Parts: sequence; structure tokens; C-alpha cells
Amino acid sequence: MDLSTDYLGLRLRSPIVASASPVSATLDGIRRVVDAGAGAVVLYSLFEEQVRAQEVEDLLLTEAHEGAFGEALDYFPNAPSVGPAGTTPYLRHLERAAAAVDVPVIASLNGSTPGGWTSIASSMESAGAAALELNVYAVPGDEGVTGADVERRHLEILAGVREAVSIPLAVKLSPFFSATGDVAAALDAAGADGLVLFNRFLQPDVDTEAIRVVPGVTFSSPVEARLPRTWIAILRHRVHGSLAATTGVDAAEDVVAYLLAGADVVMTASALLRHGPEHVGVLASGLAAWLERKGFASVDGARGLLAVPEGAHAGAEARAGYVRALEEARGHYGSLA
Repeated sequence: MDLSTDYLGLRLRSPIVASASPVSATLDGIRRVVDAGAGAVVLYSLFEEQVRAQEVEDLLLTEAHEGAFGEALDYFPNAPSVGPAGTTPYLRHLERAAAAVDVPVIASLNGSTPGGWTSIASSMESAGAAALELNVYAVPGDEGVTGADVERRHLEILAGVREAVSIPLAVKLSPFFSATGDVAAALDAAGADGLVLFNRFLQPDVDTEAIRVVPGVTFSSPVEARLPRTWIAILRHRVHGSLAATTGVDAAEDVVAYLLAGADVVMTASALLRHGPEHVGVLASGLAAWLERKGFASVDGARGLLAVPEGAHAGAEARAGYVRALEEARGHYGSLA
């Protein structure tokens, strides 16, 4: 069975991609997902805050010694030679990972402001990244920040990185734009080679006994796939770049559903953390079995069969689906609206 697919201009042996997670923090984890059949690996994210913290630490260390032994130039700490301050461990790991496996290794940058991304992205390209995933994780909690401001920030970050590197770029989006389709089209036109739908905001929870806020890190569940799947189906024939699905992938059926909606690749992290890196093989074999059972010779034959048709009014299609869902539910539960 031909499971190969194109993503960001890269030819992958499988549409199943290990998304950014602790699995890729070690070469062993990377090798295990690749040996299990992953078409590509997205390295764990390098966070803007990590780079800034290391830059401050390096500055403080240098300033602490600037008045001593001025004639001895080697007395000062050496600046990192691999890339910008704070990026050296990540870049070294990226370089080793790219050399260790025969599938594309995609670097991931997680931040919220335009500054500093370009030099880091350039260093990632030099370290062997086959592509970059720009994870613009920002919660616009300030009342003075408008929707237009948020969208402009995404475009500024993309433009800066696009100018700095020649490798493909994917932008990982939040589902909370007021007009997701317009933002997707704008990023597509501005040079994004692909979109990853969607980022999961790790919302905190409340411990009512301790009366404190606690981290809200949880694995995704298949029901969460409905929103990104809807938008992938809408965007399939409306953007030129690749579409990557992420969130809610646990079984082969989840992979199939995303592909039918129009995804070029299907990414998973929670399933690998829940079941182990070898779960990629379970997803791949399940996908191959479904394709064979349904009479498809390849992934390309099934992709996008349930996408919103080219030329159709996406809003009307979504509205019609909403009405159909209510009508079906009414038969089970009575009037809902």
C-alpha cells in the first residue's frame, strides 16, 4: 500500500508525523518513531523565553567579570559558536537528529513576538532542519490588543523568518481567530508553505481544596479533532500550501478522518506519550488496512473526499452541517433549539 504523501514540498513515506513533544527530546525517541513508520518528526519546541533567559544569564556572567583581568581576553566566557545565545543545546540536538534518521526533521520555534526569530531560524536551517514550524503561541489577554493586532503579529513573524531562511515554513495556528479562513489565506499568500491546525492552549485549572491555580496539561482526545477537521475540510481547496492536522489523534480511524477532510499529514503527540513511540506503527498499519478494505491504492486516492467542494460557499456548507446535526439530534433528544 502506498502511504507516501507531500508536505511542505517534502516527499514523505507516510502521512503520520510525530509532532513536537518530549518523545523527540532524545535520539532514542526519534529513532523509535521513525523505525515505527513516521514520515517525519517535528522536534520539541525551542521557546522564546528559554532563549531570553539564557541571554540574560550570559550577560550577567560577563558583566560580573568585566572589571577583572582586562588584559586576559580568554578570561571572559566564550560565546556560543553554534547559534544565538540559548540555542546551542537545541541546535546540537537538531544536528544529531537530522543525521541519525532518514526522514525529514522539522524544527519548532515557539514564541509570540517578532524579535529574535530570524537569527534563530537561520541557525536551525544551518543545523540541518528540513523545515520550520512556527508556533505562535500568544493569548491576547490585554484589552488594548485588537484582533487585527494579533493577525498582524503572525504576518510580521512569518515575513521575518521567510526572509531569513530558504527551507519550507509551516505556521501552527490557534483556533480562536475571529475569521480563521481569512487569516489562513493571508498567511498562505504571505509565504507560508503550510498550516498546522490547531494549537492546543494548555488552560490552567483550579484546585478548590488548595485554593490555587494548577497546570492544565492533559492529553488530547478524539472529540477535540472535530474543530480542526472542520477547518481542514473548509481550507482544502482554498489555500495553496499544505495542511497538517493535529489534536485528537489516538487511533487509525482518527488519521483516516483527517485525511478524508483533506489533511496532507496527520500529526500526533498525545498518542505517542500515552501508548509509546511504537504506536506510530499501529496507526500506519490501521490506515493501510482501511485503504485496502475501501479499495484505495494510495493515500492520495482518499484525501479530501469529504472536503468542502471547490467553488462551494464554505459558510453555507458549515451552516447546513449545523442544521443537519440539530435535526438528527432532535430525533434522539427532542427539540434542542
